[in-house]
Amino acid sequence: MSHWYDVGPEGLVPEGEVAGVNAGGKPIALVLHEGSHYALYDLCTHGEAQLSEGWVEDGCLECPLHQGKFCLKTGEAVSAPVYEPVAAFEVRVRDGRIEVFA
Repeated sequence: MSHWYDVGPEGLVPEGEVAGVNAGGKPIALVLHEGSHYALYDLCTHGEAQLSEGWVEDGCLECPLHQGKFCLKTGEAVSAPVYEPVAAFEVRVRDGRIEVFA
């Protein structure tokens, strides 16, 4: 059953950066991009690398291992060598805390 999980304070992730967090036992790559937070499952579907060790580019999260990219909004695989999407989770900020619905 999905639930809202507090993953940290609003300033946890600087603009354009990625942080690895945990939401209900699920590893999450949390991103702040152009003022909005995004959350993707923190494991690449191609090489099983941690996406939280990657970087943000053109609205995508790029895997640090083979440079495949995932759309921040949907988790869709948008460049080779990744073809399978990762889960994307809803994010909100309440009372200065970041919450992920996972």
